[in-house]
Amino acid sequence: MNIRVPFKEAWSGEADCKQCTLRESVLFAGLRESDFEKIHHPINQFVLQPGQALYRAGDAGDRMFTIRSGVVKLVQYLPDGAQRIVRLVNTADVTGLEALLGKPYEHDAIVMQPTEVCCLPASTVQALSKENPDLHVELLKRWHRALSEADAWLTELSTGPARQRIARLLLRLVHDDANPECILFGREDLGAMLGITTETASRTIAEFKRQRLLTELGSHRYRVDTRRLRELLTD
Repeated sequence: MNIRVPFKEAWSGEADCKQCTLRESVLFAGLRESDFEKIHHPINQFVLQPGQALYRAGDAGDRMFTIRSGVVKLVQYLPDGAQRIVRLVNTADVTGLEALLGKPYEHDAIVMQPTEVCCLPASTVQALSKENPDLHVELLKRWHRALSEADAWLTELSTGPARQRIARLLLRLVHDDANPECILFGREDLGAMLGITTETASRTIAEFKRQRLLTELGSHRYRVDTRRLRELLTD
């Protein structure tokens, strides 16, 4: 699916945009009605399948992206060819922010689940941010959030024993303690996220299943015992 949606229609809730996470993400919540007259490029909305690339490291950065649904991994490659996942981009997150500085993309952005994306020309966002202080502040918040997330991945998911790294990751993947479920990725992806071998990832996940810290629900979905995982981290 590839849909071109006029910007004003997206914000007025016409077309297929009423439930769009782009609007709910508040990146453009401060736009004024007069701002719409300055926007001449439509939003490109499309769906990518697992394994497809949203963009590649080194590509010219001329667009930024909001994730409507799904998950994208940001990947860097080590000198030996091994990959390291430095961050996940989830629903309502924005990625490709380096495009606002005219810089090439810094990572490979690879889809992990069927993912719906809205594509925004960086030039449009730049022009709006110069005239709209609220949007400028929101963009700064997005930069800060991305940096904080990168710091968390470095400090929480790259240090300590494998059991603790996987426990921290599972707790980050659960978005609602009242419904503590998550989708667990393949062992290779787990290893690339946490800096551990695929064998260690497989062994630890199997151990968590035996201990009922994880209960498989099907289609890579698991129920997580968040209370016991937090206890594990404090032992």
